[in-house]
Amino acid sequence: MTFGNNSLELIHKPSGWTLSFETDEALKEVKNGVLGDGDGGVKVGHADVWLRSRLGPSSELPMPKTVPTKPYDWTYTTMYPGSSQASSTTSVTWKPADLDNPSHEIPLAELTRKDPILFYAEIPLFEDELHDNGASSLLVRIRVMPTCIFILSRFALRVDHVLFRIFDTRIYCSFASSPPLVVRETSGWEAPYERVKRLLPMRDDLTPLTDPGWVAQILTGMTKEATQEIGAGTKWRGLGTRREVAVLTPIT
Repeated sequence: MTFGNNSLELIHKPSGWTLSFETDEALKEVKNGVLGDGDGGVKVGHADVWLRSRLGPSSELPMPKTVPTKPYDWTYTTMYPGSSQASSTTSVTWKPADLDNPSHEIPLAELTRKDPILFYAEIPLFEDELHDNGASSLLVRIRVMPTCIFILSRFALRVDHVLFRIFDTRIYCSFASSPPLVVRETSGWEAPYERVKRLLPMRDDLTPLTDPGWVAQILTGMTKEATQEIGAGTKWRGLGTRREVAVLTPIT
């Protein structure tokens, strides 16, 4: 299901810089074609079992040769970090963050304070049940407080009996920075399905496995080596954390 009429757009009038999150742009980041190294391709949990049953000694006929038709990433994995565009009269670009500069960090202490929320919205961009083999979704949240703007875009993937995958884009802008500085942090996590399942609060209640928030909390609570380096063994290029900044210089 695509929510093509949903979008989030922010415009910084002094510089003409625009930041947006849109469904069609997010889907353009989904691999269309044969998946290669780094694409994080996933097979459903019963695929290998089915193939073994067809190729086992009890099979009377040989397995016919099959080739994929119209291959694409059926999990709709996207590493979409949002779309940004500068005006024709100013230059605003994303640059790698200085890890030693405190202003290039997202201050979690500020975001967890009980500050008033002046504006809040949730914008779903797409979701899919993956032919009853799990679920994938992309949801954007924005929160405006007296001191800052914070955006969280979260792609969440569950392939039953195979893996969980989360890709977050966090964008933070403090109203105190002059000129305005925007911080963007992208992070990807992944873990085998059974490893996450073992951490359920109640063994017989699988409901939390359908909650991207709970899954994200579990994945981020594991070691970086487990979820951002090893992951689920797919060698997905989205694993890890990257941070960059953009300075919004006013038009002169």
